[in-house]
Amino acid sequence: MFKRAFFHGLAASVLAAIVGIIYNRIYFFATEADFSKVLNIGSITGISVMVCMLATFVYFGLATWLKKTGEIVFNLLFSIISFACVMIPISISLPLTIKTPELFPGLAVPMVFFPALAWYTLKPLFTGSNK
Repeated sequence: MFKRAFFHGLAASVLAAIVGIIYNRIYFFATEADFSKVLNIGSITGISVMVCMLATFVYFGLATWLKKTGEIVFNLLFSIISFACVMIPISISLPLTIKTPELFPGLAVPMVFFPALAWYTLKPLFTGSNK
């Protein structure tokens, strides 16, 4: 079971990182606001992998500890934590050298939800519940 959860987390982190990088490029071309000093390809990939792998361990722990309700509890916690993490990009202080810092939340807030969306999107592939 851990092997399946691990590969689920790994696949979700790859998907979240790819979507985050694509969104970063689209946002740059739409607004011409460069936040590469704060949020670049490495940081997007690193955060996606870190969040999804942490979610893997929490999911496995809850699914093992709470047999029947583990998945429901995990989904609820992951959603609540994702919404709470919206405050991070809103409250961050950017360096003074960054132009148009008011556009940063428009880039970073949607990215907060990418790991959870990737997790929920790929879940049927790893549980067999896509029948």
